[in-house]
Amino acid sequence: MDEPESAPAPESAPESGAVRAAAAGPRDWTDDHVARWLPVLPALDPDIEGAVTRMKKLSVHFRRVREKSLADFDLERHEFDTLHKLAGRGGTATPSDLAADLDLAPASVTGRLGALERRGFIRRTPSTTDRRRVVVELTPEGKATWLGAMDVLGHEEERLLGVLGKDERALLNDMLRRIMVVAEERGGAAWDAP
Repeated sequence: MDEPESAPAPESAPESGAVRAAAAGPRDWTDDHVARWLPVLPALDPDIEGAVTRMKKLSVHFRRVREKSLADFDLERHEFDTLHKLAGRGGTATPSDLAADLDLAPASVTGRLGALERRGFIRRTPSTTDRRRVVVELTPEGKATWLGAMDVLGHEEERLLGVLGKDERALLNDMLRRIMVVAEERGGAAWDAP
């Protein structure tokens, strides 16, 4: 809810757990955001607004890190996505498997595979069990490029979540899972993995 600024929260406003915790430690941008909106929307739950805003900002941050990583490895987003789906299948798949994983028409995948093959990231070979089929394999160079791009984001995720202890990370993961279960009940097929 990034809206125009308004007056700060009155001092008599009841404090939530998040506001009390923020007052005890360093404040972030979201603390000020919530404080601006409490007087405008008195029914606003500061804990919900704080959590949702922080998740949104973290998502944007991770997206920026990923895009920078892709640029550093000279990868387009669609190239990375294709390598990622192929790696997720153990480095070997059929074009129809990849089309299904990427939710694309087979002709679109054929074009992607041609470009990745020219760059040396994949190779296409006839299937050993059915000569009419093609098998797509991740090459060592393709795997190294995919892993390099993945490592940048992985290090940033570990850096940020590393401020939490192991039990705290497990608790956060469990709480987010409970929220996602409810979201997925309503969202259905719209909740595919990134």
